[in-house]
Amino acid sequence: MNNLFLALPVIPAASAALLCTQVAYAPPVSRPAATWAVPTAGTPRVPVVVELFTSEGCSSCPAADEALRELGAAQAVAGVEIIALGQHVDYWNRLGWRDPFSSPQFTARQRWYAEHFAEGNYTPQAVVNGRYQLVGSQRRSLLSAITQAAQAPRATVTLARAAGSALRVQVSHLPSGTTSTRVALALTEAGLSSHVGRGENAGRLLQHAPLVRTWRTLGMVGADGTFATTAPLDLEENWQVNNLRVVVLVQEIDSRRVVGAASLALASGQATR
Repeated sequence: MNNLFLALPVIPAASAALLCTQVAYAPPVSRPAATWAVPTAGTPRVPVVVELFTSEGCSSCPAADEALRELGAAQAVAGVEIIALGQHVDYWNRLGWRDPFSSPQFTARQRWYAEHFAEGNYTPQAVVNGRYQLVGSQRRSLLSAITQAAQAPRATVTLARAAGSALRVQVSHLPSGTTSTRVALALTEAGLSSHVGRGENAGRLLQHAPLVRTWRTLGMVGADGTFATTAPLDLEENWQVNNLRVVVLVQEIDSRRVVGAASLALASGQATR
């Protein structure tokens, strides 16, 4: 995985146990008031990225995985494409169960968000389009945040399969006033599960929302507001191709706002958002 976020500090073992207690209550939530207006029928679906920071070692996390998995499968907000990015943090690994999908890269990305939202890391945490954060199992609040995020202006992001195992990416028409912006690629796999042997979820079969397999930076949007590249996908043999989806995010660095996104199932040919 790309080491873009690894320069940020990872939570030390001494503080991990303290953070685990945060799942027992809802921290102050940065989210909009409930708003249910959606794009009108016939318009292109608006992509909204939901990043779920979770762990197989956290007893509060399966409900959030279930919520995001079901919302994504149902595409529960009219006119919106809900793009799920399950990211398993590693600070729970010291507490009885090592999550096989965890990575310090995701812990560091969560801390990058925490610096902006002025909240400590906790699980399960959902971040919606980099704009709102909330407890990931709060379905009504999650739907509200997704609906509100869909109203924001967005860039045009076009994805298409290139020759071989590669992807063509084009970005244009950034929203007015957008500052320094980074383009990242995530590859997700749906349908993953684990039998947990120890820890708070011992004995449970956990079904996961689409889970990020790889995450890397593709580059920066140019001064003219455009970006184009062809990126290799570098698939591994044990990944189920029929369950894989590539996601490209255009994210303003200072604000953390996702100002453009698109996703593409690997069996598809082209996606424009």
